[in-house]
Amino acid sequence: MLPGRGTMLYLGTRWAPVLYLGVAAWLSRAADCPVCQASRTLPALCYGDPSPAPAKGARACSWSRPARPSRPPNPRQPGQCFPTSLLCLAPLLHLSGPLLAPAGTSCLARPWTDPLFFLSPCHLVTTPSPLSAPTSAPTMKTPSGPEEARRPASDIRVFASSCTLHGLGHVFGPGRLTPRRGLWAVAVLLSLAAFLYQVEERVRYYGEFHHETALDERESHQLTFPAVTLCNVNPLRRSRLTPNDLHWAGPALLGLEPAEHAAFLRALGRPPTSPGFMPSPTFDMARLYARAGHTLEDMLLDCRYRGQPCGPENFTTIFTRMGQCYTFNSGTNGAELLTTPKGGAGNGLEVMLDVQEDEYLPVWKDVEETPFEVGIRVQIHSQEEPPIIDQLGFGVAPGYQTFVSCQKQQLSFLPAPWGDCSSRSQDPDFDSEPSDPLGPPGPTPGPRPPYSLMGCRLACETRYVARKCGCRMMHMPGGAPVCSPQQYKDCANPALDAMLRKDACTCPNPCASTRYAKELSMVRMPSRPATRYLARKYNRSEAYIADNVLVLDIFFEALNYETVEQKKAYEVSELLGDIGGQMGLFIGASLLTILEILDYLCEVFRDRVLGYFWNRKRSQKHSQKHSSTNLLQEGMGSHRNEVPHLSLGPSRPPTPPCAVTRTLSASHRTCYLVTRL
Repeated sequence: MLPGRGTMLYLGTRWAPVLYLGVAAWLSRAADCPVCQASRTLPALCYGDPSPAPAKGARACSWSRPARPSRPPNPRQPGQCFPTSLLCLAPLLHLSGPLLAPAGTSCLARPWTDPLFFLSPCHLVTTPSPLSAPTSAPTMKTPSGPEEARRPASDIRVFASSCTLHGLGHVFGPGRLTPRRGLWAVAVLLSLAAFLYQVEERVRYYGEFHHETALDERESHQLTFPAVTLCNVNPLRRSRLTPNDLHWAGPALLGLEPAEHAAFLRALGRPPTSPGFMPSPTFDMARLYARAGHTLEDMLLDCRYRGQPCGPENFTTIFTRMGQCYTFNSGTNGAELLTTPKGGAGNGLEVMLDVQEDEYLPVWKDVEETPFEVGIRVQIHSQEEPPIIDQLGFGVAPGYQTFVSCQKQQLSFLPAPWGDCSSRSQDPDFDSEPSDPLGPPGPTPGPRPPYSLMGCRLACETRYVARKCGCRMMHMPGGAPVCSPQQYKDCANPALDAMLRKDACTCPNPCASTRYAKELSMVRMPSRPATRYLARKYNRSEAYIADNVLVLDIFFEALNYETVEQKKAYEVSELLGDIGGQMGLFIGASLLTILEILDYLCEVFRDRVLGYFWNRKRSQKHSQKHSSTNLLQEGMGSHRNEVPHLSLGPSRPPTPPCAVTRTLSASHRTCYLVTRL
């Protein structure tokens, strides 16, 4: 029994083959309905007052997914289809052609597929016929054209409607161009131009790499005591010179000619050279200074550090251009650096020295190596840099007590491009073909002392002298052989003096260094009572004590120290902050907005560029498949013509395949959509 009015006969996909023959047989009795005369059909219930005139034309059903209507039509209105599914069995029954619908109907596909038979449901919408009863209720107007497709994500209007960039939705909104939209476009362009100008100015300022210098004073509970280097102004002791020394070093150090050796020996209080004297085949300048130079054991009368006694074992021997010198608290060979927890006199190094003026060489000629003064040269420096005492040392005279108040300064400079500092280790060894012998030495493998300005200059001088003379002076580091006295006189000394006058070495400042500011003060010493006491203590005369003894007191003024630091005037974080502020002010964007724009560009590239190639490839495959399908249908045409039609009733005129007709009766009659087996 058929369902009542307002209901739908729904044929499940499992029972569709079983119910097919029974329903089709019952429909065969409806002789007055041309639609029901088709015995090879499956029905979908439809209410209406169909027109007796059959449709003049039929069109293929569309199998695309339709848009859901805003509201379902009233199933009790005549001439309209009940809003339910119609099971189109075209895929199951292997139809050779598409499902056809008469003019004025629309066959739309549902969005689901039966998992058992792979059936595509179809929805039939019929429109009322002009011959329908005049008392019929008004029907719902159906769309006459295809529904507008959804815009792709690469559409600028879709992007503008959802983008967080301010003003873009007003420019690319729906509708035609209006003055309001034009004003919005001008405002957006002006804001974008102002934003780009500010970004360009900030980036240009950052590219200039400005820096600023900050001076600060900090406090500390404990400070590392600096290294203190001491050198006697007189390089060689007269009592230690021999005729062999005069033969080899006399012309270079004293400017003596061979004929003047006898007179010079008499000035020294030494006997003249014997007639059978034979000089040694070789001579080492370093050994000469080590043997004939002033020793610390002879010069050091008293030593105290923070009130505790110290001695020569706390000093390290080092060679400079002034000869053999001694460094206190050098930290070499893993020695622990001394520290001080207090400032002021008595909390540092205090030494009493004997300059041994009676051992000074006589001034024979006015040469550069001959000293005219008497006393001690002192340099206060950090443990990382070598002493350049002949250029940076200060003098301490005998007969005075000299107080040296120090203040530590930590310097920090920026590397390129903000500054010109360097932290590369130096290599003083000679390079046979250096690219720039006067430039800062390049890094070499192996452990090297940290970079310092004095170390760079010393390495530069070593490379220059080694390149010019093939040797190095005894105070220079490196692996080149030490120059002979003749090489000293003819090449090394003139080359080094000329280089220092030209200031040919180009050494950048170290990125981190320590410097000590000094304030000197002195008092005369010893007093008369102290002179008599010291004369008895050291078994010297009072005149000798007054002319040769000095006291040096080095200490920190306070435990605070100064820092001089170069800083970047414009950091990357400040650049990003300025750009972000300008971006928010002018265009109301953020970092996520940039990601949205990049995502949109990717969508455009995928849809417009890659989509073009995909569609082109798909069309080529479709054309090939279409040609193959035509050949297959031509081969199966003759076989299909031989298949007899199934007849469940009296013979009737043949009905066009998948055709739908409409009929009229006195009462509302049920009609069905039929499909061909």
